[in-house]
Amino acid sequence: MPLSMEEVEHIAELARLALTGEEKERLREELSEILDIAQRLQRIDTSDIPPTATVLPVNTVLRPDESRPGSPRDRLLENAAEHEDGQFRVDVILD
Repeated sequence: MPLSMEEVEHIAELARLALTGEEKERLREELSEILDIAQRLQRIDTSDIPPTATVLPVNTVLRPDESRPGSPRDRLLENAAEHEDGQFRVDVILD
C-alpha cells in the first residue's frame, strides 16, 4: 500500500516533524512497507485462536492483600528536616 507524499507530509505534520525531501521519501518507503506487512498480517486466519491465548503459563505472583500497621509517626519524623506538632514542616510554595 504505497503512501502518497501528501500523506507522508500530513503524518509528519501530526508528529511535528520537520523533514527534508530526502527524509520524506525515505519515510514514505518505510511506512509503505510497514503498511504492506500489516495488510499481510490481517489476512492470516486467526479464527481458531482464542483472543486471550498465550504461550506462557499464567502465573500471578502476588502476595495477599492484608492490612498491616504503619510505621510509628515519631520514627518517621526522625527523618524529617523539620517537624512541628507531629507533622512534617515544609516551606511555603504558594502564596
